[in-house]
Amino acid sequence: MDHLTDEKEEMNELEDVQQETVDIEENKGQSDEIADLKAQVEESKDKYLRLFAEFDNYRKRTMKEALDVRQTAAKDTIISLLPVLDDFERAKKLSDHENSTEVFSEGVSLVYQKLFSTLEAKGLKAMESNGEVFNPEFHEAITEIPAPNEDMKGKIIDTVERGYFLNGKIIRYAKVVVGK
Repeated sequence: MDHLTDEKEEMNELEDVQQETVDIEENKGQSDEIADLKAQVEESKDKYLRLFAEFDNYRKRTMKEALDVRQTAAKDTIISLLPVLDDFERAKKLSDHENSTEVFSEGVSLVYQKLFSTLEAKGLKAMESNGEVFNPEFHEAITEIPAPNEDMKGKIIDTVERGYFLNGKIIRYAKVVVGK
């Protein structure tokens, strides 16, 4: 009987060893599967983050473009009105001259002021250039004349046509006379 008991114990031990081997192999398979799943999760997370960042950049870019379009939507209309402003300024300058017979009436002056203030409200800003140092990024030199004094060399002596900014961007360069 001892012999039978020993054989049963050996059989039980053998079954236990086989079961442990099966369990180890299953755990190894599960570990590999878990590692694969973790890798897939990390890959999906990376793709999600990249896609989210790309979408966020797209959203910001389109918002900026829409803002730019709104700010310069009336650019063509405003540019076409600039010669009218020039004519008003020339008429006002001519009527302000002491020997002039031209009269710049109060009504015309009000119309000019209203037109100019309306365009300013839309983002138009006139360039100040007389007496400034000539800068080719803002000014277009029509001619050079001898400077009346040393301080005016390289500076703008006269503005023939005013330059304008629309919301901080140049829409027309000032045409100027520079002292040499």
